[in-house]
Amino acid sequence: MNLSPRLLEIAKMVDENTLVADIGTDHGYIPVYLIENQISKKVIACDINEAPLQSAINYINTKKLNEKIDTRLGDGLSPINIGEVDTAIIAGMGGILITNILDDNKDIVKTIEKFILQPMIASSDLRKYLYKNNYKIIDEKLVREDNRFYEIIVAVHGKDEIKNNIYYEIGKKLIEKKDPLLKLHIEKKIKKTKTILENIEKNSDKEKNQKYIELKKRLSKLEVIYNDCKNYN
Repeated sequence: MNLSPRLLEIAKMVDENTLVADIGTDHGYIPVYLIENQISKKVIACDINEAPLQSAINYINTKKLNEKIDTRLGDGLSPINIGEVDTAIIAGMGGILITNILDDNKDIVKTIEKFILQPMIASSDLRKYLYKNNYKIIDEKLVREDNRFYEIIVAVHGKDEIKNNIYYEIGKKLIEKKDPLLKLHIEKKIKKTKTILENIEKNSDKEKNQKYIELKKRLSKLEVIYNDCKNYN
């Protein structure tokens, strides 16, 4: 089976010869891909719900990969033992839920070297948490699938300083790497911000509306990054 663009890019972020935990494994597609392509030595596929985990078990059984892929039922990283994996994939859920998973399992988290995170929403909340809790974002990637943009964030333990709050919303690494989808990604954000501003202008005193003031500042910062994107080849 071919992985979707989103799942394929997540799998590409995994280093060779790693021990991986796939949290929220759903159908087990990433674990099977990592083993079949000899990227990982072993994968632990975890899910909080029985039905998707059973789907993963069935898929893994058909591939006869039971010896290299463990399946475990449980919440977040709780099914993982301390020191058992060096890489954690936490994908396909909200950014705040991802922060909760990291925060609720600190003893396990501190023994994991690399975190591959893919928030469906609230990516800015996730970045803010990472920067404020001694994580360093070392890579980011935008993926477009079904007319939607997905953000993949790769983090390790460490410190990094953010001097501009816009980097919580638009990953600094996306800008530094000149991600080919960044311009379209920002266009979408600018359009959404302008729509909200227009609604505020119609329905309230914009000069006294703190949200309006903050959104204007945000729009200005987004437009600066967007104009820089125009110079990308």
